[in-house]
Amino acid sequence: MLASLRRRTVIDTARQLGLLEGENGRIGGRIRRDLIAAAKEKSGITIDTELLEYALAKVALEDDFGVKLVRRKSRVAKEIKLEF
Repeated sequence: MLASLRRRTVIDTARQLGLLEGENGRIGGRIRRDLIAAAKEKSGITIDTELLEYALAKVALEDDFGVKLVRRKSRVAKEIKLEF
């Protein structure tokens, strides 16, 4: 159920941003069966095309919050008043 909600949120956001509009492209590649099976099981997706679309949407929507947070390590803005 959580995977379904997460998947729906990713696809809905990608759709709202226009990432799922326009012409379809074609992608091909060899991917390990165990990876495909694990991704399908975790996501609840059974159709390869939908799995690829979901995975690509997740990558396209991924933010860089973690990277930015780590870069700020040991730095506090001067305007922040610390109580010590």
